[in-house]
Amino acid sequence: MTLIDAILARHSVRKYNPKPIEAEKSATLKAAIERINTLSGLNVQLVLEEPLAFSTGMWKYGQFSGVRNYFVMAGPKGREVEEKIGYYGEELVLLAQTLGLNTCWVGLTYKKIPGAFSLRVDDAVHCVIALGYGAEQGRQHPMRPVEQFYQCDGVPPQWFLKGMEAAMLAPTAVNQQKFRFILREGNKVEAKALFSLAGYTRVDLGIVKYHFEAAAGKESFDWA
Repeated sequence: MTLIDAILARHSVRKYNPKPIEAEKSATLKAAIERINTLSGLNVQLVLEEPLAFSTGMWKYGQFSGVRNYFVMAGPKGREVEEKIGYYGEELVLLAQTLGLNTCWVGLTYKKIPGAFSLRVDDAVHCVIALGYGAEQGRQHPMRPVEQFYQCDGVPPQWFLKGMEAAMLAPTAVNQQKFRFILREGNKVEAKALFSLAGYTRVDLGIVKYHFEAAAGKESFDWA
């Protein structure tokens, strides 16, 4: 499965089977996490076979079920880190999809379980990503016209449109899609997060930028 195949196949999944993640697949994910943490300064961690985060307290009868594995998207405190969380978290989401696993970004409906992961002095948990074998494969939400999400003088080039099509398939908090892309002179692309009462727009921006980059090709443009 290619990265583009993964973008097309990925949907948010909230119900999971108890099948454990095989050692070979977890090793692949851990290697990716180690590389990401070294590159980004984040403190992403993979938690395996921990059933309490999504089955305790007020969320016991919530919409998630069977979650026993998840990525902890931790890193330095501060708003400027949130885009990194989205960008590198989506890299892990799509890698998991290529391994035959399902995922779902989670902002609030989970509980932090003591001992399941560790934080550095200035770290915070920005969100988590549920992971495992889905009891279902999820579904695509209705999408608005792509033209509502970008600005461009004249007819946009094909690489830009491919990037936008992939960005439209990116998961965002409550499917809010609060982002805009602007194509500027010299093949420079500006990506902006818009205001939302739901929050998480900077995380969302990192996610959609990863999708855009994957489909448009890094060689086609520079970020403004």
